[in-house]
Amino acid sequence: MLKLLNRYISLKFFIAILLVFLLFCLLILLIDFVELLRRSSKGGDIMIMDVLKLALLRVPSFAELTLPFAVLVGTIGAFLMLGRNSELIIIRAAGVSVWRFILPPVFVALIIGVFAVCVYNPLAAYSKAESERVYGELFGGSKSVLRAANNQVWFRQDGTDGPSVMNAKAIANQGLQLIGVTTLQYSKNYKFLERIDAKRADLQEGRWRFSDAWISRVGQQPQFFENYLLSTYLTPTQISDSMGSVETVSFWALPNYIEIANKAGLPATRYKIQYQLLLSKPFLLAIMVLIAATCSLRTFRLGRIQTMIIMGMCIGIGFFIFAETSRQFGLAEKVAPEIAAWVPLFAWGLIVLTVLLHQEDG
Repeated sequence: MLKLLNRYISLKFFIAILLVFLLFCLLILLIDFVELLRRSSKGGDIMIMDVLKLALLRVPSFAELTLPFAVLVGTIGAFLMLGRNSELIIIRAAGVSVWRFILPPVFVALIIGVFAVCVYNPLAAYSKAESERVYGELFGGSKSVLRAANNQVWFRQDGTDGPSVMNAKAIANQGLQLIGVTTLQYSKNYKFLERIDAKRADLQEGRWRFSDAWISRVGQQPQFFENYLLSTYLTPTQISDSMGSVETVSFWALPNYIEIANKAGLPATRYKIQYQLLLSKPFLLAIMVLIAATCSLRTFRLGRIQTMIIMGMCIGIGFFIFAETSRQFGLAEKVAPEIAAWVPLFAWGLIVLTVLLHQEDG
């Protein structure tokens, strides 16, 4: 009997969370599509299907951020529906304690969290990287990197051919691909040699490979090359650490990024924090269920349902503010990445359990 009850409750909560998450995805798609359309109207002749493709590519990474809220709202909705249909009263009358029927939604949240980390996150990371590439091709800019006031990326690099200054309208693939590139190449004694204008530049081992490049030298006619090579001392790790977006690195690739950065003596704090945050996500979603339980287990006959729902949402927002503050401390290297990611969970978990104990057991 209990197994049947657990399956029934689990299915109810899973459907509620899924519906809320899909609603969030739809809202994100619509809002982002409208914003991209507005931007495309200022950027020349851009097809509406290209804008829709870009909006679809951006949805998974944005939606990943809303998953804890989806669990919180979906769980509140599921508890309220069970209470409105008097199912909670019947379950309690059958001798099932609050702690017993909270277990199925907590288990569902843990399963969703594991799936989100192991399967959904790599897909979202790939989609994010692809969206950055498409965004750069359509609008000639990327919002994921530091750039100068004119919205373009500038940096200096060196190689066996001499130093050079590179400018790109956008980046993709963790900074390993530059779009709309202009490069000023100098000799080792800092004498100007040539200007390279290319559609794209890809970082390979010890060199940049320019695609569809025009080479302009003093006193000579510009020459076109389908592929043109330029030496560099930059490594993929250095580029990724300075210009890459951590959201484009999947959960399975993060340990390798951290190891390479540590061996190279480069900072890897943001990758470590991202890894710990992903590891803790299943427990984060479980805490969202407990927060929802504190505000939605009251029966309708006791009233004040609206007040309890608002209180639960406020508790959830307060938790995210606390978690974000802790993350910023971690990024500033004031605390260890493990502390930045896990302490908010333990602290809020104890608070929520205390509230539930007070509500149910006095």
